[in-house]
Amino acid sequence: MKQLGSILLEEGVLTEEQLVDAIDEQQARGQSLGRTLVEMGYISEGQLVRALASQVGMEFVELAEYPVDRAAVALIPDTVCRRHAALPIGFEGERLKVAMSNPGNVVAVDDIRQITHRTVIPVVAAHDDLMQAIDRYCRSDAEMKDLQGALDEQEEVDLSQIGDVIEDDAPIVRFVNLLITQAIQDRASDIHLEPGEKDLRVRYRIDGVLHEMNAAPKSTQNGVISRIKIMSDIDIAERRKPQDGRLSVNHQGRKIDLRVATLPTVWGEKVVMRILDNSTATLDLEELGIRQHNLDLYQQSYTKPYGMILVTGPTGSGKSTTLYATLNQVSRPEINVITVEDPVEYRIPGINQVQVNVKAGLTFAGALRSILRSDPDVVLLGEIRDGETAQIAIEAALTGHLVLSTLHTNDAPSAITRLTEMGIEPFLVGSAVDCVIAQRLARRLCPHCKETYSPTGYELERFGWQAGEELPELFRPAGCARCSRTGYRGRLALHEIMPVNEELERLAVARASSADIGRVARAAGMQTLIEDGWAKVRDGLTSVEELLRVVK
Repeated sequence: MKQLGSILLEEGVLTEEQLVDAIDEQQARGQSLGRTLVEMGYISEGQLVRALASQVGMEFVELAEYPVDRAAVALIPDTVCRRHAALPIGFEGERLKVAMSNPGNVVAVDDIRQITHRTVIPVVAAHDDLMQAIDRYCRSDAEMKDLQGALDEQEEVDLSQIGDVIEDDAPIVRFVNLLITQAIQDRASDIHLEPGEKDLRVRYRIDGVLHEMNAAPKSTQNGVISRIKIMSDIDIAERRKPQDGRLSVNHQGRKIDLRVATLPTVWGEKVVMRILDNSTATLDLEELGIRQHNLDLYQQSYTKPYGMILVTGPTGSGKSTTLYATLNQVSRPEINVITVEDPVEYRIPGINQVQVNVKAGLTFAGALRSILRSDPDVVLLGEIRDGETAQIAIEAALTGHLVLSTLHTNDAPSAITRLTEMGIEPFLVGSAVDCVIAQRLARRLCPHCKETYSPTGYELERFGWQAGEELPELFRPAGCARCSRTGYRGRLALHEIMPVNEELERLAVARASSADIGRVARAAGMQTLIEDGWAKVRDGLTSVEELLRVVK
């Protein structure tokens, strides 16, 4: 059998000098050479596992790239895979190939042999790689199907029986818990429960696109929705009007908040749960993917002590995330930051956050009037919805406050005309607004499987390509195990940043159209959404197809 050090030298992952140092250190520490090499940073855990597999003559697999056979995965229950850190990945004839971090675990091999009635061929995989694969492929689908079977047999749950529903081991409770857990594992941003005529439809929004999951029986609809209402502290007796709530769950040691909204439909109440990842609230502007040109323009605005910064875009375009990232830049112990939101999505230490409560008479306008008497330096206003709120926010920006807010417009220049249409005097708009950001979210290409290609001239006409010019080399989605065969993993923001200069102020006072404002802003250096997106396509971050999906 070859020595571990010799194998690592042959593979070129270790130098002779490093090996000698490690052997000396190994004797001092009294531990294995492999562990010493990892702790000294000479090799990674994966390289060690690969070398150990080679040493004993076993196959090593990288599960991120391996074409795992789901038929093999289905042979072993999820709980067994997690207990033994083992995952069936395929067949060799009648034999079952199983990836293990410890292939010497004879108990695990025996258990799998008894369950599957097949001869087991162990192969080696790095532990972290293996656990990620188990999370990816053992999606609790078997348990979900078992629960659906139990739910099918259960009679329809009425509100009078709600006491039975909240037992911890009740099928409905386990079903709701599984829905939430699976959504978090799948990186979903929203869970949609939609009553239909014959069943309860379940969909997850992942990277901005809805994916249909297993539906629940119609007979369990009332019980599932009532369970979610109880968890969210929502009135379960009220089914005729929309309601909002909030709940928290613990997932793998992390606290995850969910914002819950109900909406009466013809077949029952639709429920949407927005999964709030608190790490989003601590992002820096650099992490949002703002290109340096745009970041320099924006920095000139948010570093001023007063003025208004508006972030525009449709629902779900990441406006709140941009505002929170800006707050993280300006918030300091020596300044007073107050926010007015509906609802408060992320709770941030050191910042005074006010929740709008229309029923109690606390509207955006009313709250804004009050907080301006609380000596704020920076005010974050969740959304400008009407003329009254806009008027107070404009006046706050003109009286020495930095005001951050959102507005629903298609692009940055339209924000100026939108405020004028709300009844704000044009000279006030021009004086108060310092910067407008329009943004969209596009899916990010999976870095593990994206592939290069040469586009056609027709594809590039939208981006100003002229016939005869050299065609650039771009990337497109391919699909792999890490991205669930979609070719995309995660999202990135596209930005259009428009600082308001003196010329734009004059256009605002003259009630110029958004088209005229846009032409002047572009001449002053503003890059449009499509231009910023094209730059990110050229950088290999997203695809032409995805860019045209989000920016028309």
